[in-house]
Amino acid sequence: MSDHIPMRVAVVGATGFQGGATARLLAERGHRVRTLSRKPEEDRPKLPGVSVASGDLGRQEDVRQLFEGATHAAVTIPLVYEAEKVMRYAQHIAKAARDSKVHRIVYNANTRVPQQTTNVAAFETRRLVETVLREGLAESGVELVVVRPPVYLDNLFSPWNGPALVNEGVLAYPLPAGVRTAWISHRDLAQAVCGALAAEGVGGRVFDIGGAQTLTGPELAEAFARGLGRPVRYTALEPHVFEQGLAQILGPRTAAGVAGIYHFMASGAEPGLMAGDGGRAARELAFTASAVDEWVTRQPWQMWSGRTAESAETA
Repeated sequence: MSDHIPMRVAVVGATGFQGGATARLLAERGHRVRTLSRKPEEDRPKLPGVSVASGDLGRQEDVRQLFEGATHAAVTIPLVYEAEKVMRYAQHIAKAARDSKVHRIVYNANTRVPQQTTNVAAFETRRLVETVLREGLAESGVELVVVRPPVYLDNLFSPWNGPALVNEGVLAYPLPAGVRTAWISHRDLAQAVCGALAAEGVGGRVFDIGGAQTLTGPELAEAFARGLGRPVRYTALEPHVFEQGLAQILGPRTAAGVAGIYHFMASGAEPGLMAGDGGRAARELAFTASAVDEWVTRQPWQMWSGRTAESAETA
């Protein structure tokens, strides 16, 4: 389907950062977008042009209503890492998609997924969702496209990174310095999802999407230095230190789920997991990712000036 023909898109996860970027871009491009949220209206993020209904992925009827009349769906599962709950979400989505006869679902797996099964919930719950969707949509006529992003640049424009970058020139992140990573922004993820919704002949495919460059930690720091116009050095943060800080914001259970990715990368079990694919996905899905230094230049880093990570988190 051409991107110029308006779609009616059910977006699962639009009140989160990843799904929200997708919902906003779809609305900007003239598509009709709706989503669900458990949050009270006053606590929801601003989603111009997006219809938001109260509902829960854990209730089949709420998901059915979200998908009713939709032509397409974009799915991002919340930061939940309990297999039983995640499986129930995926089952509800698959049934709603079948019943509403949407043309295509694009599933954003939140992360890359290792080739072999692991004991990391952040990987295995996302692998489980893909399996449930494939099985639930089999012979239904509903196409499934999966995008697997690496690590988000937006993680670095955050209360726990922004102050140190601006005030000290330190880019601290829980990836080993030598791990090559195709850092991508939420906006470019949204471009990839929009491309996957519209591209011809990609049904059933899996794309390891990524940004314009695959960089080591020091190379990432060099790109930030160009964007900020000042020296920046990379420091590999220990995953357990990252997890402790994240737990103060997200709670220990969610923090452990997210940090599992970084514990795995620190183990060296699959060092190329977060690397780029030579631009293949970008070509097939017709999106152009920003260079890291260009992305850095566009962010309002001055908001972190003179602040500490602790004060920024509580602001």
